[in-house]
Parts: sequence; C-alpha cells; structure tokens
Amino acid sequence: QVQLVESGGGLVQAGGSLRLSCAASGRTFSSYAMGWFRQAPGKEREFVASIMRSGGTTYYADSVKGRFTISRDNAKNTVYLQMVRLKPEDTAVYYCAADSRLAYVVAGKGAYWGQGTQVTVSS
Repeated sequence: QVQLVESGGGLVQAGGSLRLSCAASGRTFSSYAMGWFRQAPGKEREFVASIMRSGGTTYYADSVKGRFTISRDNAKNTVYLQMVRLKPEDTAVYYCAADSRLAYVVAGKGAYWGQGTQVTVSS
C-alpha cells in the first residue's frame, strides 16, 4: 500500500510559478513510476506529466511542455511538479499517482492516488 499526499497548491497570478510536491509513504517509493494529473471544473481528469522509477525518462502533455518539469527525489520519497509561466487554463485540482507500471500511470490507471491540491491561476 502507498499513501500519497500532495501539497504546494495555491493562488497565483498568470505568469507566476508554483512547485507541487507529492510525498509518498508505505512501500518502496523507487519501485513506482509517478505521474501528475489535473482536473478542472466540469472537465475530465487529464494527464500532465510522468516520470519513471529511476527518474531518467519523463513525459509531458503538449499543453505543459516547456513550462512544467516533473522530478523525483527517491531519498525523500517525493515527486515534484515545477510549474512556471502559469496560465489561467492551468487552474485545476492536481493529483499525483503511482503504479509499478509506467503505462498504467500514463493511462490514468495508477493503483494509488493522492487527495489533490488546488491550483488557481488568476488572469
């Protein structure tokens, strides 16, 4: 079992930056691929970024490429999402997900999910 807790959300002006964190507890963090998803009001949850267990390979949604960076610190059992040049359309609840299979994470079928953290970008 893995417990995930997101933090770092908040209110920021367009063009600003935030860094989200997702702290994991439970089984060995380095055994899991990790991902970030978001869900805006009235919209379906969408993939944002993912990172392999070793941290060597990352994937991003086209909408965030060049602005968001996913990283992980296996020693701290934490995955991060650095967000810069934020836009109002980035407003959503952001969730982290974990699974031993990267494909499941990318597909939104990860076995473990956090409770989410709200990001609001004002124009």
